[in-house]
Amino acid sequence: MKTVHYRLAFVVLALASSVTSAFDPSPLQDFCVAINDPKAAVLVNGKFCKDPKFTTANDFSFSGLNIPRNTVNRVGSNVTLLNVDQIPGLNTLGISLARIDYAPDGGLNPPHTHPRGTEILVAVEGALLVGFVTSNPDNRFISKLLHPGDVFVFPIGLIHFQVNIAKTPAVAFAGLSSQNPGTITIADAVFGSDPPINPDVLAKAFQLDNKITATASSNADEVIR
Repeated sequence: MKTVHYRLAFVVLALASSVTSAFDPSPLQDFCVAINDPKAAVLVNGKFCKDPKFTTANDFSFSGLNIPRNTVNRVGSNVTLLNVDQIPGLNTLGISLARIDYAPDGGLNPPHTHPRGTEILVAVEGALLVGFVTSNPDNRFISKLLHPGDVFVFPIGLIHFQVNIAKTPAVAFAGLSSQNPGTITIADAVFGSDPPINPDVLAKAFQLDNKITATASSNADEVIR
């Protein structure tokens, strides 16, 4: 059964590739394996390209995505992102992949955004409550409960999350329409910035007492450290 699940996860990767041309630049060659040696390469999409005749299968592969990750942390989740930094052959191809592990009964991939990519997620294990919020002025919350085999799309740039409501661990795989989609975790960005945002600004933005926002910023800083 798990073999079927993992095959389904890679279907997500294929689906994500259909929207890549709208965001990352279209490649002008078969591939551009990222390399850090400027003497043996040219700069494309912020990475140096290895001479094609020296590329190997290892430039296009990664092993171990079937291994469960540790979810004992403050939010109860663990994201294993495979972007151009882990798979150099992804450079210029406009696609990446992630495995997300969730702890039982509340494991959370907290509200965040991907500024450079749309995400398509397939649930493999557990029961995931997922959702995103549309942009101003509507700020509509669109949500769904996912079971194994269910798929959900998070549009580029919108705040979204997943939480495991099952009593057992959960796993999902996600394809993203960028070789480096980026992640902005809302709570960390707002309350854990360096240097911190003025508590008076946060208090007014969130309509809270500035003592509360100051405490939240202090706590976030301690967690990040």
